[in-house]
Amino acid sequence: VIIDLAALPKDGRASTNEIADRQNIPAPFLAKIISQLALSGLVSTYRGSGGGVSLTHPASEISLLQVIEALDGPVQLNRCAIEPDACPRNGHCPAHHIWAKAQSDLISLLGGTTFDDLVETGWKAGQQQGSDPVI
Repeated sequence: VIIDLAALPKDGRASTNEIADRQNIPAPFLAKIISQLALSGLVSTYRGSGGGVSLTHPASEISLLQVIEALDGPVQLNRCAIEPDACPRNGHCPAHHIWAKAQSDLISLLGGTTFDDLVETGWKAGQQQGSDPVI
């Protein structure tokens, strides 16, 4: 949804049916996603003619991490990476540092990747394939 909206011209809106068609998502499922994204403040919804869905911030200011957390809650590879006391091996687990680094690296990657980046990557992929953007 976010990448679809990010590919629109600045301040663009799209109807849920347009997004559902372009992204091949069942409309009832899409409505639930849009509702969660609206509650998190990432999209705005408008009713009536000329209505639809739009981003509340530029795509360059919306990260993958924000969207994932809006839909699924905090990113957590392993509980011990977030809550060390949750593990009975806390303090002597040989794998803890691996989980902690993987968690940190994933958060950095997702937090540092914007939807503007993804749209740009999709346009490049489409150009290389000689087709429409891959979004």
